[in-house]
Amino acid sequence: MKSFAISADVRETNKIATRALRNQGKVPCVLYGGEKQVYFSTSENDLNRLVNTPNVYICTVTVEGGESFQAILQDIQFHPVTDRILHVDFLQVFEDKEVTLNIPVNFIGTPIGVRNGGNLIVRRRNIKTRAIPANLPDAIEIDIEKIKIGKLISIGDIRSDKYTFLAADEAVVVGVKMARGAVDEEDEADEEAPAEGAEGAEGAEVPAAE
Repeated sequence: MKSFAISADVRETNKIATRALRNQGKVPCVLYGGEKQVYFSTSENDLNRLVNTPNVYICTVTVEGGESFQAILQDIQFHPVTDRILHVDFLQVFEDKEVTLNIPVNFIGTPIGVRNGGNLIVRRRNIKTRAIPANLPDAIEIDIEKIKIGKLISIGDIRSDKYTFLAADEAVVVGVKMARGAVDEEDEADEEAPAEGAEGAEGAEVPAAE
């Protein structure tokens, strides 16, 4: 999984110090999940780059003095009017302990059903996934080229031994539904194939495709 470096300064936890940090373009944060909670601040610009992206990262938080922690974003508080980041909670992660993240889904290709006039239906653009950090993918890649009209891909079709999806096997991820004017793939194949005995029989009547 991709990593994101965060330079952090230890902070005080009173309201006056917190207000002063925000005026300096910094965001108060807390790291928990380990032996101790760590209260720190970091650049608002850096956090915007971390938050305003579809990518998911394991963060390396380096606190003044050189101590580093591996962490993931757990909760973000935004200003109700300006949408500025007011506070961030990080959860410390460990190499040998599983963690749960929403992993984005990348769809590869154009379904045959869409090429024949069907409508692509996306039910999940990210999937809640659990694994040790080393096994978490940057994205769940799904090849959708072969999806025909009326067919779909469910969670059970894409499970992996490296990570666990926290959703039922029958939960739909993506599919193609019939649209007005769409061509059924089987009918299209029948129309293209010559009727048996028709080739070379001049004037012979070709039976209509079913």
